This record gives sequence, C-alpha cells and structure tokens, in this order.
Amino acid sequence: MTKQTRVSNANMMTFAEKLSRFSWGLFVPMCMVLAISIVILYSAGGGNWRPYALSQLMKIILSFGVFFIAAFINIKTWIKSAYVIYAIALIMILLVTFVGHTGMGAQRWLNLGFIHIQPSELIKIALVLALARYFAWFNSVELGQFKNYLAPMMMLLVPFGLIVAQPDLGTALSLGMIAIGMFYIVGANKKWFIIAFLLGLMAAPVVWYGGLHDYQRGRIITFLNPDSDIQGAGYQINQAKIAFGSGGITGKGYMKGSQSQQSFLPEKQTDFIFTMLGEEFGFVGAISLITIYTWIVIVLFWTAKKCRNRFGQLICFGFMLNFFIYYFINISMVLGLLPTVGVPLPLMSFGGSSLISLMFGFGLCQNAYIHKNQQLSAKGS
Repeated sequence: MTKQTRVSNANMMTFAEKLSRFSWGLFVPMCMVLAISIVILYSAGGGNWRPYALSQLMKIILSFGVFFIAAFINIKTWIKSAYVIYAIALIMILLVTFVGHTGMGAQRWLNLGFIHIQPSELIKIALVLALARYFAWFNSVELGQFKNYLAPMMMLLVPFGLIVAQPDLGTALSLGMIAIGMFYIVGANKKWFIIAFLLGLMAAPVVWYGGLHDYQRGRIITFLNPDSDIQGAGYQINQAKIAFGSGGITGKGYMKGSQSQQSFLPEKQTDFIFTMLGEEFGFVGAISLITIYTWIVIVLFWTAKKCRNRFGQLICFGFMLNFFIYYFINISMVLGLLPTVGVPLPLMSFGGSSLISLMFGFGLCQNAYIHKNQQLSAKGS
C-alpha cells in the first residue's frame, strides 16, 4: 500500500472505524471527574439536586454533544476552521467589552438569553487550535526566526489585553502561560524567554501601581500575609484553609462538612469546590482527584507523542498545558500557595463556559488520536 493510499483511507474512515480507534484511556478519567463533580455539587446544594447538581448535569449532557462532534469530525475540518473559530471567540470577547453582563464585580459574560457564556474560557481552546494550525507546517529553520512569532504574539496579546480589561487577570495569565508553553514546545529560541522574563521584571512596578485594581493588589498582599485582613480580603482563603484542614485524612463525611454546609465557605460550588471535596473526603479524596487529573495529563502527553502529524501533536500538547494550568492554579489558590484568582477547577466547578470549552478540547484531542496516523497538509487534505 502506497503512502498516498494510506492517507486516502484515513480520510475515508467510517464512524465504526473511528470508534475502534477511540481513546478510552482519556475518556474514562474525564467521565470520572464529571461524576465526582455531580456528587460534590449535590452536597453543595444541601443534599438537593437544585440549584447546582441538576443544572450542571444538563450542561454535562450538552457538553458531551460538543465533545463527540469535536471527536468524530474529520481532523481536516478543524485545520480549515481553526482561524475562523479563533476569530469568533475573539469577536465574542470584544462584544463583552460593549454589551457584556456583569457578575461578581467583573464584566465577563455574554447574555444569550437562554445561557450566559464566558468567552474568555472559549478563547483558551481557540488559541490552542489557531496556534497548532499556524505552527504545524513550519520547519526547524523557520521556527528559529523571530519574525514568524509576531503573528502568534498578536493572537495572544489582543485577547490578553481585552480579558485584563474585564477585569479577569487570572484567565489572562492562564492564556499567556498556554501560549508561552506552546512557543517553547515548537522550539522557540530560549534566549527570547529570558529576555521576556527580564522585561516582565522591569515592568512589574508599573503594573503594580498603574495596572492592577485595588482588590487585585489586596489579594496579593493577603497572599503574602493571610492574617492581615481575616474578616475582609483574607476571609475567603482563611475559610478555605479551615475547611480543607478540618477534613483530615478521610474527611468529615459526605454532606457533613461544617464550613461548606453552613455556608462559611464562599464560592463552594465554583472556584473553591476542591476545598469542599477536601473537607468531606479528606486527604484521600483530594489526592484521588489529583491522581485522576495527573492520569489525564499523562494520557494527553502520550497521545501527543503518538501523533504522526504535527497538528495533532500541538493540539494535544496545547490542551495538556491548558488543563494542567487550570487545576494547578485552582488547587494552589485554594491551599494558599498562590493569590486568589478566578480560575475554576476543570470539569468540577459549577458553570457551563469552562465545561463546554474543556469538553471541546477533549474532543479535539480524541480527534487527534483517532487520526494519529494520518498525514496532513496545510490545506487540511
């Protein structure tokens, strides 16, 4: 069989053939986390399906539709539409600036009538897709030329600036780390990272005094000295530490967490859901979730290494970075290891935007695995 014939056969795969190549090693841990989220959200609702568990279950069902569409469409469709998807996500962020819905002190949502959507979550996956499309067909010489990184830097800086202005510094920094990680993966010159780091240090005083809001500076000060304002800026993180620490080794028991059930723990269903898990199921429950997350990251890395086409590799590596940054920042934040930022716990926190964007990313990685042996061109053929 010739190389051209093998490529043609890959393009003509039936649904049954695609299903036979499905990565259950990625699908199973993903479903495990989703199941745990419903269990914890049921407890967050005081042992009721409303207001969190049932709503999240409906969003999970919807997100599975997004997942399977992303997984089983031919990979060349995603190559051809990568820039279009990025442009749509960017336009949505622009719309937030003018007609966005304000919640929790920030203008981050678009009200579509039947659902509120947070475009800053969607742009994370769209950026990975666009950068994978951009870098996939560069050779090693081209990847060493600074001019070839100007367009990707603009792809990052435009949404980065818009998200910072919402304000949503946590999401903006996550977006930046994803892009920088992909630049490193494709082989950007290491001295550029050193220069960027030094420039960042030089700009830090300007950012501190002129770029951060008062509450953002307060969060950093509270991080450095948690006891400086226990009833104010430090209340959230101190309650989180009390709740998590009181869980001990095995936890207080399901729906028996005093801090969460008596509403001492703010945002227990969203950003601080990991703390609730730790209070009710203890160190055992917390480390079990981290183990599943690590399993997912390892499988994504392995999937990337298995892909023979560069586009699939970069999709998997980029999403792996995205997923890791999500849970690393959230868990570090609720344990007091990082300042408090609005980054949800992936597949666990209540809400639709993060869930749907992540499931889209998982679907793209499944797609990359299904088509891992397919040779691709820049035109997606």
